[in-house]
Amino acid sequence: MWTIFLLIFIALTIGVGAWLFFLWAVKSGQYDDLEGPKYRMLDDEEKQED
Repeated sequence: MWTIFLLIFIALTIGVGAWLFFLWAVKSGQYDDLEGPKYRMLDDEEKQED
């Protein structure tokens, strides 16, 4: 019986940890610009020094 409680505790701990990691990623700006990188690699302009 105690193993069920242990597994529930471990599952809740992992779930809360994943939620906190997701909140940190959102607050640090990881999901701000999802479209930009795929278009930036197609941009062929190079900075030219005169």
